[in-house]
Amino acid sequence: MSTARIPVIIDTDPGVDDIVALLFALSSPELEILAITLSFGNTDVGSSRQNVLKLYGVLEKHFQAFPTEQARYANFIPERKPILVTGRAGPLDGAVHHAQYFHGNDGLGDIRTRHPEIQAIDSDKQGYLQLSDKSAVDVCLGLLNEFPARQISYIALGPLTNLSQLLQRDACLVRRRVGMVFSMGGALDVPGNTSPSAEYNYFADPYAVHDVLTPTDPDKGFPLDRFFMLPLDITTPHELPFKEYIRRVDEQFVGLQSPSSGAGKTPLVHFTSSFLEHTRSTMLQFGKDAMELHDIVAVWCALANPPRGDDKAVLSAGWTAKKRKFQVERTGELTRGMLVVDRREDESAYAPGANRAMVQEELDKQSLKHETSGGEFSAVPAEVDVENAPVGNEDVSAVFCVSKTPGPKVLLDLLFKRVWGV
Repeated sequence: MSTARIPVIIDTDPGVDDIVALLFALSSPELEILAITLSFGNTDVGSSRQNVLKLYGVLEKHFQAFPTEQARYANFIPERKPILVTGRAGPLDGAVHHAQYFHGNDGLGDIRTRHPEIQAIDSDKQGYLQLSDKSAVDVCLGLLNEFPARQISYIALGPLTNLSQLLQRDACLVRRRVGMVFSMGGALDVPGNTSPSAEYNYFADPYAVHDVLTPTDPDKGFPLDRFFMLPLDITTPHELPFKEYIRRVDEQFVGLQSPSSGAGKTPLVHFTSSFLEHTRSTMLQFGKDAMELHDIVAVWCALANPPRGDDKAVLSAGWTAKKRKFQVERTGELTRGMLVVDRREDESAYAPGANRAMVQEELDKQSLKHETSGGEFSAVPAEVDVENAPVGNEDVSAVFCVSKTPGPKVLLDLLFKRVWGV
C-alpha cells in the first residue's frame, strides 16, 4: 500500500447515485478500496451485489475496447483486490423500507429488464474482487486489525446498520482503530427526501443512527470528533444536470421515452445512460432535470480529507463542518428517522408563539445571513444539549456536519473528468 493513498471501506446499498459514487471512487487515485460492504437500502442486498458485479462487468468490457482508459481507473486492478461482502439485509429493528420507488426494483432503474444486454461479470472467473462468504462485520474487523490504528476511513453511503453492528461486536477496536467516518445521511434544516422530516438512509434504520451517534453509553458509539455527517443540507445543491450530461457525455441521451442504445457508444456511457434514463424521468416528476449527487459528495469529502492518525478533526481547505446536536426519532408514526434538533437555547431561534415573519424581518435588519438556500429555517445553528451528556463538556454529543464544500461546480467537473474522461 502506498502511503499516499487512503485505505477505505465503502459501505453501500448500490442504487443509482451509489453506483456513480463507486465509479468515482474507482477512478480516484487518492483512495485504496479495501472492501465494499453491502447493506439493504435502495434495493435488497442480492440486487446490490449484482449491481456491483454489473459495474465491474461493464468496466472490463470498456477497458478491453479502450485499454488506454484503464489508467484513469486507478482502483480497477489494484495490487490488493477489494473484498466484496454482504452485510445486513434489514434494519436493527422495525420494518424494511427500500427506496425502489426512486431507484427501481433492482436499484438501477430496472436495468436488468430494460437492458438485458448489460451483464454482470462472471463471479467465478473475474479477477478484480475478492468475493467473501464471511459477514461484513468479520471482514471489517479483520481489516481493522491488519492496518495501523486510525488509517482506515469508513465511507457510509447507505444506512448505518453495518457500522452499528461493528460497534456492537467490538466497540473498543472500532473506536480505537477507524480513522474517520463519512456518512451520507440526515436532514437538519431542510425537508427530508423520504418523508417530510427524514432523509432516506437515516429513515431506513434510525436505530443504527442512534447507536452510532447518540447511544445511552457514549463508549458504545463512534467518537464524534472523527465522524462527519453529510446531510441533505449540503449534498442536495450538488447536482448532475442532465443537459450537461448530454452535452459532455451522451448527446443521444433522452430518458425512458427513448431508451439508450449501445450503438456508437462506449460500454461505460451506455451503462450510465441506461440507468440514468429512469432517474431523469423520476426527477422530472419532481420538477428538476438533474440528479442530486448525495453519495458522490461523501466520497469526495473522504478523498479530500485523509485521517490524521490522531483525535484532531481538521478538514482541508475549502471544507467546513459545524457541530450540531440532535437526537434521532426511532418510533414516531410520522417522524421516523427525523433528526430532532432542539433550538430552544439558540439566540436566533424563534421564541414560542413568536410571529415568524416579524422575527425574520428583525434578523434581516441585523444582517444575519442564511448559510444555505433553504429559507428562513437555515439560519439556526441548533447547539443544545443531548440527554445523558456529561456535565461540563458541552461538545461531547455534538456531531460534525459538513456545511461547506469547495463547490458544486468543482465536484461536477471532477466527476466528468474522472468517471467519463471529459
